[in-house]
Amino acid sequence: MSKNFFFFFFNFNFLLFFFFFFFPSHLWLGCLSAVNITHLPGFHGELPFHLETGYVSVDDESGAELFYYFVESERKPEDDPLILWLTGGPGCSGFAGLALHMGPLNFKTDNFDGNTPTLVINPYAWTKIASMIFLDWPVGTGFSYSTTDKDYITEDIQTKRNIYKFLRKWLLDHPNFVSNPFYMGGESYGGKMATLLSHEIIEGNEQGQNPLINIKGYIIGNAVTGEKTDKNSQVPHAYGLGVISEQLYELIQTNCEGEDYVKPQGALCKTHLQVFEEFLSEINVFGILEPLCSDEPQKEMLGLRRSLEENSADFLNQPSPDINCITPDLLANYWANSELVRNVLQVEEGTVGRWYRCNFNIAIYNYTRSIPSSVPYHKNLAKRGYRALVYSGDHDLQIPFVGTLEWIKSLGFAVVDPWRSWHAGGQVAGYTISLANNLTFATVKGGNHLAPVHRPIQTFVMFERWISQQVL
Repeated sequence: MSKNFFFFFFNFNFLLFFFFFFFPSHLWLGCLSAVNITHLPGFHGELPFHLETGYVSVDDESGAELFYYFVESERKPEDDPLILWLTGGPGCSGFAGLALHMGPLNFKTDNFDGNTPTLVINPYAWTKIASMIFLDWPVGTGFSYSTTDKDYITEDIQTKRNIYKFLRKWLLDHPNFVSNPFYMGGESYGGKMATLLSHEIIEGNEQGQNPLINIKGYIIGNAVTGEKTDKNSQVPHAYGLGVISEQLYELIQTNCEGEDYVKPQGALCKTHLQVFEEFLSEINVFGILEPLCSDEPQKEMLGLRRSLEENSADFLNQPSPDINCITPDLLANYWANSELVRNVLQVEEGTVGRWYRCNFNIAIYNYTRSIPSSVPYHKNLAKRGYRALVYSGDHDLQIPFVGTLEWIKSLGFAVVDPWRSWHAGGQVAGYTISLANNLTFATVKGGNHLAPVHRPIQTFVMFERWISQQVL
């Protein structure tokens, strides 16, 4: 045998010894169930990007497995940033990030005939310049599952620990990405969790947890904080957008001073807020310019754990929805409830019944918001010098940008670059302000709760400039 063979054999075995000796078995066991996807139902031809799906065990004893979609950067994956992106809810699938928000795919909504929806390329995908992991979190979301019932009931602290464990295991299984600049990211409640995770990662690094994660900062859109301002800011924003009258606005301001609008105590305050909620019930609060639609043709199916076959038949045999309500959200529910799709993604058979884009049972019944506010975490991260981009679609009434500005102001940071417009494609794309400690806030003009959906060009330009450390 040649000397080269012995050299290779020695070095290979040395690497194996190093890996098994230095990394505890509870981290690397059960993290190798990944598959490369080259074709997807509904997409014509071979995928022009690298897609991987798989499971990572976050509790070997209970059988809790988190499902993910990973897209490698189309530019220079060995150097480009790596982002773990968390959608909201909690209980909304990471598939939304992959094919509805800023990922490389979109659904074609015209000419839908009830068969497998058509997937097309998103030319403004953030994965053009960054590698992204889209995660189904917590257990019970998307294709994530457990063999133990208790794992379907969870809260903030356990969830952030599970996602941190997921990330460490995933990086051990993908060591070529360990040195890449890493950013947490998320929208809505995923924005709150991304902030908590950023803090968890940094604490883990300081405690010597393996692997050392090269975190540089985080990016969040229309993010929940848990503060009263998340809800209370809806009233002034609704008035500013012309949804409610000046009279109702003033009545609420007068009679609800100091109240938490989620749980008001005063009788007059409750009465006026009920009128306010009636106005909101008529519109799409996540984007007031968009039609009010459901992505669930059969609402009574929510929460029922029947077989996939029964659910699929009920779902696909529904009358065609209003043409204005054939949305990507609706088509995602058709697409992911196909047996063909599940086979291609290699979803574990029998682990998940009906797939939901957003499983509201989790958000309403199965999840406890045990960390009341993310604002102290924002302050801690900023004071440590980590970069942050906080953006808001300015037509979102769910988490209004005026509330986001309120909690940002509460941090007490000095203004570095005052309020000004930022541009994309030669037009004003929104407004931005830069604060001390590497904090940037930006609005997306005309954007909704999930700004990349309807403002893909603008949000791509915003993301590209910020991730490249350029001025918006």
